[in-house]
This record gives sequence, C-alpha cells and structure tokens, in this order.
Amino acid sequence: MSTDTRKAPTQTGLDGFFKITERGSTVAREVRGGFVTFFTMVYIVVLNPIILSGVVDGSGTMIGGTTDLTQSKLLVAVGTAVIAGLMSILMGLVANFPIALAAGLGINGLITGMVITHSADKITFADLMGLVVIEGVIILVLVLTGFRKAVFKAIPGPLKVAISVGIGLFIAYIGVIDAGFARRPTTPGSVPSELGIGGSLDGWPTLVFVVGVFLIAVLLIRKVKGAILIGIVAATVLAMVLEAIFSIGPRVFDDKGALTNPSAWALTVPRLPESITNTPDLGILGQFSLLGSFEKIGIVTAVMFVFSLLLADFFDTMGTVVAIGTEAKLLDEDGNPPHTDRILVVDSVAAIAGGAGGVSSNTSYIESASGVEEGARTGLASVVTGVLFLLATFLAPLFAVVPSEAAAPALVIVGFLMMTQVKNIDWDDMEVALPAFLTIVLMPFTYNITVGIGAGFIAWVLVKMARGKRREIHPLLWIVAAFFVVYFIKAPLESMLT
Repeated sequence: MSTDTRKAPTQTGLDGFFKITERGSTVAREVRGGFVTFFTMVYIVVLNPIILSGVVDGSGTMIGGTTDLTQSKLLVAVGTAVIAGLMSILMGLVANFPIALAAGLGINGLITGMVITHSADKITFADLMGLVVIEGVIILVLVLTGFRKAVFKAIPGPLKVAISVGIGLFIAYIGVIDAGFARRPTTPGSVPSELGIGGSLDGWPTLVFVVGVFLIAVLLIRKVKGAILIGIVAATVLAMVLEAIFSIGPRVFDDKGALTNPSAWALTVPRLPESITNTPDLGILGQFSLLGSFEKIGIVTAVMFVFSLLLADFFDTMGTVVAIGTEAKLLDEDGNPPHTDRILVVDSVAAIAGGAGGVSSNTSYIESASGVEEGARTGLASVVTGVLFLLATFLAPLFAVVPSEAAAPALVIVGFLMMTQVKNIDWDDMEVALPAFLTIVLMPFTYNITVGIGAGFIAWVLVKMARGKRREIHPLLWIVAAFFVVYFIKAPLESMLT
C-alpha cells in the first residue's frame, strides 16, 4: 500500500498574496467584479459635487475655495475619485476584502446642511472637514483599542442576518429611486412615493432601467458569466442610442425648484464625449481646518456633529461588512469576516482621508455587493475598483457616460439576492423576529442604514429585558443601545444644552 504524501502546490505571486484560489475565485472573476463595483459606484463622482457644490460658505466661496460653480464641481469630482481610488486600493492590499470605499452619502448632505444652517456664524467647508478628520481619528482609536471589533463580535447572530437583509432591501430601494421607477410625487400632500410619474411609467430612461433589470435577471438565470457587467454595458449602449435619437437631455429645475422635465435623465446624459481625457486639478486636497468649527459654532454643536458622524460611520461600515461577507461566504461560524481589524482600520483611515481631502468622510460601499455577486472574493477586486477610480480622474468624460438608470438595475438584482437570506431568521420567535423586522424595514423607510441597526439594537435589549433575560444581553449591547438612544434624540438634546 502506498501513501501519496504530495502537498498541494503553494500559491505564489498575485494568487498567493490575495489567496484567490484558496477562496475559490480566479483573477478574471476578481477583475470582472472590480469593474462591476466601479460602475455601480462611479455615480458618486457625479453626485458628490452636486451635493457639496453650489452652496456659498462663511468665507464667501464654494467648496474648493472658488466662486465658480463649474470649477467647484470639477475640484470635488477629482478629489472624490482620488480619495475613493486610494482608499479602495488600500482596502484591497491591507485587508484583502472585496469592498470598495468612497465619499459617504448622507454625510456629505449633512455637511452642506451645516454650512447653510450656520452661514451666519461664518462656518466654512474647511471647518467642517476638520470635524470629519477628528471623527475619523476617534474611530481609528476605537479600532486600535479593540472596542470597535468587540462591538462587531457582540452583535447577535440574528441581527447580523437582519442587517444584511435590510441592506439588501435598502440598496434595491436606492436602485428603484435612482432610476426614477419610483419617486416622490409632484402633488403636495399625496403619498410619500409613487410609481414613475403620476403613478405611471413614463420616459425612455425608465425603459433603460426596466430592460437592464430583466436582462441581468435572465443572464443570471442562464448562469452567464459577467451577467451584471454585461447588463450595465448593454443598458448604457441602449441609453446612448435613445439619447442620440430623441435628445432627451437632463432633468431641469426652474427658478422655484420645480422639475420641468421629469422624464429626462436623472444625473448623467449618456452622450459620446467630445474628448475622453482631461487634466485633473488636485487643488481641493488638504482643504480642512481642524479646530475652526469649535470657535464658530460652539463646542456643543461641534461635538454633536462629530457624534452623529461617529455613529453613522461606526455602524454603517459594520452593516456593510456583514452584508458583503455574507454574500461572498467569507464569514466564520460566528458571523465575522477575516481580518476584521484590518477592514475597520482601513475604513477609519478612509474617514480621515476624506476629511483631509476636502470631499467628505469616505466609507465602505454596499454597492460592492454587485462585484461580489459577479464573483469577487478577494481584495484584488477592490484594487481594480480603486485603479479605475484613479483612471477616472484622467478619463472622467468617458466614465461619465454611464447614466444612473443603467447602473441601478445591478443594485436591484443584488438587493434581491441579499434579501434571500431572510429565510435564516426565526420568524416564529418574537424575541428575534421583532428586532430583526425593525432592523430590516427602517433602513429603506428612513433611507439610513444606521437607523435600522440602532432600532434593532434597542429593540433587542428591550425585548430581552421584558422577558426577564437580562443575562443574555451582551454588556456592550447595553452601551451601544444607550448611544443609539442619544443618537435618535440628538436634536432636542442639543437644544437643551445650547
């Protein structure tokens, strides 16, 4: 009898560094996944300037230190792409996790709102970016001391599943809204959202979205490799053809803020660009003032702003990492991803980098799930996405061709796939079902991942207390639930303290 003592060949080079074969992937799948993630995220290069630019701060200038709106948008767009590219590459190389990062939606809106609210106090974008840097440093300290990872591990298993399901529903909702398939009614006092325009689907952009959804679904059912990427490219080509024939143009608002052509493209008009290259201006990088806000808006207001950012960054990332890890089947038996500490460190550094780069806190993007569904399992996909973001600073006109209506179908399909995990929740057990339900539904209802997570944590603690099972509540959950109570009532608290 002979015994085969030969060992499996040791993986070297790119494969060995990223453990591609070990995780059941291939270089081609990783590259494809990186491309898909990029195309579902690249909208931020267009959207971040729209949110941050156009508002004059206390210095009398727009973000970027200019009075020219076009120049301000260009500065923010380039800065957004650069920071997203560098942080996504860092995530891939350091944490080897298939998740990309970019400027966080919600946080950028909060910054613009603070500029408008406190314009009389001479607050500037640079002052608020300084608070973003401070928040990022605090998050980093919490990671390095082990607190953030400990909280991550303390989350009950059913809530981790609910977070993933809720995020799936949330990103599907984002896709439907971004495409204009559902939207806020134009008639005051009516329902919060409705089908298309006036309760009916209307406009060529909506057709592009519908075709994209069905195309990706059919390709997935037929197990075609690259289904999501093929769907995005095909929908973009269809959009360009329709624009060339019908000259649809962008949505336009009149002087009163009313939408005059609701059936047009939401953000990007899919036209062939006159030039595919541009020279990036990095002038916005480094525009932050670390302590300027404390003097202008007061310590209490500044601290509450940092606290809001802290909670959003802290738990949005946790939810995103759990969802991506679940979809990629990279979680261990306790529901934790590999190298959790590295993932959280990079995410914390990204918050600092976003503030220091003058473009808002950067955070992990749930859109990375689209790349995971395409096959990504390692950090190589994140590196590919990051490189594409850096290329976008030079090839912005080319990447700007993809309209949101062509990218949104990927979010809807991925949201559906993530929702299938709902079967892993014990809906017959009220102690589990109620917190899970609140976690899932409040994410899309409030358009905020953090709110859903917070409601689930608080409900978990309250239900366990009501059943006399206090010993089953992890000590850290008491602390986190208390923080969320403060987070939910921060506005009246701030009013009482000021």
